[in-house]
Amino acid sequence: MSETIHNRIAMLRAERGVSRRQLAEALGVHYQTIGYLERGEYSPSLHLALRIAGHFEVPVEVVFSTTPFPRIGTGERTA
Repeated sequence: MSETIHNRIAMLRAERGVSRRQLAEALGVHYQTIGYLERGEYSPSLHLALRIAGHFEVPVEVVFSTTPFPRIGTGERTA
């Protein structure tokens, strides 16, 4: 049984103006690996997941989840 790992790598990269190639170089992986991760075609090792979270200086739970992340702007607003 294959379980999908959902991620916010593309969103974090865009937010910080980091290209796939730049992130890959910082992590010591091939830039195509970043694309595979973003598309959900590859699940990272725990070590790589922690390094990605560390690179963006956020908890790993901000980047990865076993359930889909809610779409931005779909939450209830409070006044």
